[in-house]
Amino acid sequence: MLDVEELSGRHDEALSIAQLYDELEGALARTFPRSRRLWVRGEIHSLSEQARTGHCFIDLTDPESAGDRQAPVLRVKCWRTTWAPMKAMLAREGIELQPGMVVLLRGTVGFWRPRAEVSFILTDIDVTALLGRLAAQRAALLRALESEGLLGRNRRLPVPAVPVRVGLVASPESEGYRDFLGQLARSGFSFHVRLAPVAVQGAAAPRAIARGLARVADAGCDLAVVVRGGGSRADLGAFDTEPVARAIAGAPLPVWTGIGHTGDESVADIVANRSFVTPTDCGRELVAVVAAWWESVVVAGAACAMRRAGDALADLERRDAEVRGRLTGTARHLLHAHRERLGARAARLGSLGPASAAGAAASLATRASRLGPLVAGHLAHAGDRLAGWRRLLAAYDVDRQLERGYTLTLGADGRVLRSARQLAAGSELVTRFADGSARSRVDAVELAGGEAERGRSR
Repeated sequence: MLDVEELSGRHDEALSIAQLYDELEGALARTFPRSRRLWVRGEIHSLSEQARTGHCFIDLTDPESAGDRQAPVLRVKCWRTTWAPMKAMLAREGIELQPGMVVLLRGTVGFWRPRAEVSFILTDIDVTALLGRLAAQRAALLRALESEGLLGRNRRLPVPAVPVRVGLVASPESEGYRDFLGQLARSGFSFHVRLAPVAVQGAAAPRAIARGLARVADAGCDLAVVVRGGGSRADLGAFDTEPVARAIAGAPLPVWTGIGHTGDESVADIVANRSFVTPTDCGRELVAVVAAWWESVVVAGAACAMRRAGDALADLERRDAEVRGRLTGTARHLLHAHRERLGARAARLGSLGPASAAGAAASLATRASRLGPLVAGHLAHAGDRLAGWRRLLAAYDVDRQLERGYTLTLGADGRVLRSARQLAAGSELVTRFADGSARSRVDAVELAGGEAERGRSR
C-alpha cells in the first residue's frame, strides 16, 4: 500500500528583512519611545572622537563583567551638537573621559536599520557622580600612599646646598618649560639642566612622566623638577594619577613641582618635596636657594677673608716696622764698634810704622849685599857651561872633519849617502873634500858579506 502525505507550506507568511526591522523598530519604539530618557551606568571600554565629524562614540560594558569576553556591550553615540558643549563642561570640571572610568549616562534608545544596531544616544552625563568618584579615587590614593609610608617620603629628602644639576621633566618648548628655564638663564648662575621630554597631557602622560623621573634620577641630578603650564582641571589630570604620585614619592632625589594650578593642589604636589603654583615660581625659588648659598658661603667668606687679610697685613706692617727698628739699631751699634776698632788699629799702625820701615830697610840692605856675589857666581858657572858646549859643537863641525882628510859623499839630490844600498849602477855621486868637490858615476856596487856588483867609478 502506498502512503502519501501532503506537505503544505506557509511560505506566504515569511517576513522580509525590512518587515522584520519594522517590527523590531516598532517594538523598541513602544518600549523605549524617544520621549523616554534613560539613565545607564557602565564602564568605558573604548572611546573615540572623530576629528572630521566631531561625533563621539563610546563602548560601555557592565562594570561587574568587564573581564568577561561575553559581556554585553552598549554602543553609545553622542552627536557633535551635544558632544562639543559636554566636552567643554567636563574640561572645566577637570574631567577627561578615559577607558576604565565608570560613568552614569542619560539618553534615548536608538535603532540603526542598515545594520540592525541598537545604540544609546547620549544627551547628558552625571558630572556630580564623576566628580565624587574622582575625589574618592584621589582620597583612596592618598590613603594608600600614607599607609605605605610614601606620602611624606620625598619631603624628608634633603635638598643639596647647591642644586645646580637639575633634572627637568617637561614638555619641550611649552610655556611652562620656557618660564622655568628663563628664571635659571637670567640668574647669572651656571645651572646644568638634563631634560627628560614627556607629554604632560592625555592618557599616555602619567606613565611618560613616571619614566621621565626615572631617567633624571639615573642621570645623577641634584634635584628633579616637574613643570607644566596652566590649563583646565582635565588638562592637569595626569598629576592626580597613581603612576605619577608613586614615581615622585619613590624618587631617590628631591622632586619639586611647578604646575599651573587653576584650583586645588594635585596629588603630585602633595607627595613632592616642594610644590609651587607656577613653573616661574619654581625656577625663582631654585635660583633663590643657590643665591642664598652664594651669599652665605662665597660672598660672606670673601668678605671675611678680606677683613682677615686687612688685619693680617696691618699686623705684618707693625711687625715689619719693629724689625726694621731693631735692625737699624743693631746696624748703628755695629758700625760704631767697627769704627772704634778701626781707629785703634790705625793708631797702632801709626806707632809701628817707622820701626817696621827701619827693619825692612836693614833686611833689604843685607839681602842686596848677599845678592851681588851670588849673581856673579851664577854668571861664571853659566859661562863655563857655555864654553864646554861650544868646544863640543866645534868637534863635530863638518869643515873640521874635512880638514882632517875625511870626505863627504852626497847624492845627485844633495842628500848625504850613508849606505851602499842607496846606490845603483849609473847613480851620480858628489864627493866633497876640504878644498873642493868631484862628481862621479857608479859602474857597480859591492856590498859587505860577499854580495857584490862590479863596476868602475868615473
